[in-house]
Amino acid sequence: MNRQALRADLLMLLTAMIWGSAFVAQRLGMDFIGPFLFTALRFCLGALILLPLFLRKPRHRPAEPLNRGLLLGGIVMGLALTVGINLQQVGLLFTTVTNSGFITGLYVIVVPLLGLLIGQRAGLGTWLGASLAVVGMFFLSVGENFQVASGDWLQLAGAFVWGLHVLLVGVFAQRHDPIRLAVIQFATCGLISLLLAVLLEPIVWSAIVQAAPAILYGGIIAVGIGYTLQVVAQQHAIASHAAILFSLEAVFAALAGAFFLDESLALRGYFGAALMFIGMLVAQLWPRRLAN
Repeated sequence: MNRQALRADLLMLLTAMIWGSAFVAQRLGMDFIGPFLFTALRFCLGALILLPLFLRKPRHRPAEPLNRGLLLGGIVMGLALTVGINLQQVGLLFTTVTNSGFITGLYVIVVPLLGLLIGQRAGLGTWLGASLAVVGMFFLSVGENFQVASGDWLQLAGAFVWGLHVLLVGVFAQRHDPIRLAVIQFATCGLISLLLAVLLEPIVWSAIVQAAPAILYGGIIAVGIGYTLQVVAQQHAIASHAAILFSLEAVFAALAGAFFLDESLALRGYFGAALMFIGMLVAQLWPRRLAN
């Protein structure tokens, strides 16, 4: 594996860790404010944090102008992000952090399926790794008496949107400045979610203050760092392979849910986590062996 690919993999693994832990902030924030307002505030915050980088002038190369392709890419990514994150956020009202992480992670299968529609081919290692990851997520998150709650259906719908989002990021991040793309998609998501909040939810300043710790973590860490790392890393990654690494957010979501929210993680959960890591390694190393 070359240094560039290794760097991309490490960034995507860090992204999965950040996303997984952010499920806790997403759940706790809604103890005080509605799901759309929480999404709006944290994505607007993420966009503001990156604004200085958006406006900076690189020393060794000219900054990409706000051309039609850049704006279109950022807005399209932002629209997919808006649908996916709000399905996830509303779904968290009706399901656990652990189940949410599992079902959201099903985009590990959705990405190669959608990739086939645009001519992308996934190798046997990717399919085997994805299958192991899905089985692992099942053992991680689904108990013996698992019932499909309304929130689970919302998370399932979101998994398809997340799969589309991973593909879109893979396409546009290779063509445009990743920081500028990230800011545009964050602003798009934040403003649309704010409009939904104004129309559908009460907005009380004292409640926003109470939710501030969760908003700050969700905006600075999950959005400002996590989603930006996704765009940067996917400049040098195949979308189906990226989905394998990103799906590990289910592992970190389950661990965070157990630690911060006292959600139980049984022995079968640890077995599922191990299967997911094996799936990641299979998807990563199988093509390399064939290349030799």
